[in-house]
Amino acid sequence: MAIKTTESGTTLRNRLARSIVLAIRTLMQQGNPDEKSLDMAAYIVLALEKINETIDTAAAAWEKRDYWVKADQFRQEWAWIEGSHRRLKAAVLAQNWAEIATEVISVGQHFSHIKISEKNRIGEPWIGAWNALKRSSN
Repeated sequence: MAIKTTESGTTLRNRLARSIVLAIRTLMQQGNPDEKSLDMAAYIVLALEKINETIDTAAAAWEKRDYWVKADQFRQEWAWIEGSHRRLKAAVLAQNWAEIATEVISVGQHFSHIKISEKNRIGEPWIGAWNALKRSSN
């Protein structure tokens, strides 16, 4: 039995983008990398992957309605995500913190317009993400 999401692609992208921003903020506040840092970095990788999965679906929906220009603009707006995901995933799996920091900053710049209050209700969605990333990479 497949579980179908009722969340639209836009809602999912917005929710994941907000959680990525929170993970980046929390990661940058840490001193030395530890298990929690690895979870946060892995979560960013997994969230980018989920966002990337929604891009073609959304663009295809625009194309069905003959909004070709809008679909192309949408794909161009998100074109950066696949490369960032690939580079960050490789860095996280290798635990290369210099490369992780560089890529996380780059991702953060793409989401710089997103504001999250200190009293958010996002929680810590990254708990267990490192183990999930290792499992998905095997």
